[in-house]
Amino acid sequence: MAVDVAIVGAGPAGASAAIEAARLGLDVAIIDENCDAGGQVWRAASPAILAAPRSPERERGDRLRAALSAARVDARFATRVWHLEREGDRFRLALAGPHDAATLEARALILATGAQERVFPVPGWTTPGVIGLAAATALMKEQGVLPGRRVVVAGVGPLLVYVASEISRHGGTVVALADLNPAGAWLASPAALLSRPDLLARGAGWLAQLATARVPVRRGWGVRRIEGGEAVARVTLGPVDANWAPAAGAEWTVAADAVCLGHGLSPAIEATRQLDAAHVFDPVDGSWRPELDRDGRTSVPRLYACGDGAGILGADAAPWRGIVAARATARDLGRAAEDDPAPRRRLARAARFGAAMAALTAPRPGVLDAITPETIVCRCESLTRAALEAEIADGGVSPGALRAGTRCGMGPCGGRFCAETASMLAARATGRDRAEFGLPTARSPLRPVAIAAFDAGFDYADIPFAAPSPL
Repeated sequence: MAVDVAIVGAGPAGASAAIEAARLGLDVAIIDENCDAGGQVWRAASPAILAAPRSPERERGDRLRAALSAARVDARFATRVWHLEREGDRFRLALAGPHDAATLEARALILATGAQERVFPVPGWTTPGVIGLAAATALMKEQGVLPGRRVVVAGVGPLLVYVASEISRHGGTVVALADLNPAGAWLASPAALLSRPDLLARGAGWLAQLATARVPVRRGWGVRRIEGGEAVARVTLGPVDANWAPAAGAEWTVAADAVCLGHGLSPAIEATRQLDAAHVFDPVDGSWRPELDRDGRTSVPRLYACGDGAGILGADAAPWRGIVAARATARDLGRAAEDDPAPRRRLARAARFGAAMAALTAPRPGVLDAITPETIVCRCESLTRAALEAEIADGGVSPGALRAGTRCGMGPCGGRFCAETASMLAARATGRDRAEFGLPTARSPLRPVAIAAFDAGFDYADIPFAAPSPL
């Protein structure tokens, strides 16, 4: 099957791009591995919790889903894009759906792959009961399930307060909230913050809820270690310095059965890397992103990126990024699409706040000092910090060399959890900048794929075995 434009990702950016592209007369297909549109932020709730109190995110997600359903768009949900390639003037997408595998061709491709969670290791972070902040958000939004009954919420960024308030609202107990940043960090970009008084008011409401629940909040604190066997039992916290390194001071150990740990978000760029688009390192938020023009065009002809997969700017900026990319696609495919500056103005306004929030989570070098030599860094391959540093000392100072020597990044996560820590360790050991370390090669499958997606209807009796040769 062939379409004018294929869109990977049906979050706020991808779904908005699909709606706009269809309005402009393009033949559109959108693919998402979730069961409905909305992405992580505007995630659809399961039928089991539809009676739960509605949130602004759920309201916006419902409106987006209704608009997408009404648009002339071929929407393929519960479908994973596991391989991408460019053949001549067409893109070919390999899909794994709920029942079978398929391929899709498109004249243009918009990638709205969103963000991936950033979690730096601490001793004990592989203990059952430790979950990322973004993962905890998805769990509560979609299923209404708490990550635990007595929870430590730790890390950095605006998700800290949101997750803690949601746990409290759903009846759980937040035994401690530890923020690596000092309280004054939120005042670093006052103009950007004041540009969205509505979001500031929501944040103040979450803080008021935590104060009512008497949640202990420690600013400038981080996790020292997580203890427990088959489940989290205790968490030790302590102060950190301005670079997030453990600092002198009394430690505090609390009993808990879960930990929500996270250090912000970074763009999910496996797809743009696989298609050999140019990427740049952004020192402001400490992440790699595809190099784009103002309309979302990458260095590859008719390949576009929008949403947080194009750089972390948040959910409010995402729909406008999708609309801008869709209009650029329509113009490049020869369809009449006015170059209206209004979406770019709306995008610029939303981006100011989102960029300020992302900057709060830019990794600081001291975060490595919390990782002991025996702490696992690469979870898939059970590689410790000591093992990685030994390979780096032996010459593994590029992503490919480190992968070849240790298998770091070759597991099911494809390096999404370990690559950033590994690059920071290599940069520290060699005295180089993180940007010099570069990016690992993206390889298929882009995400793990079940074998069942490829063997539907397969029967060994159908194999045409040749007759045996005569003696």
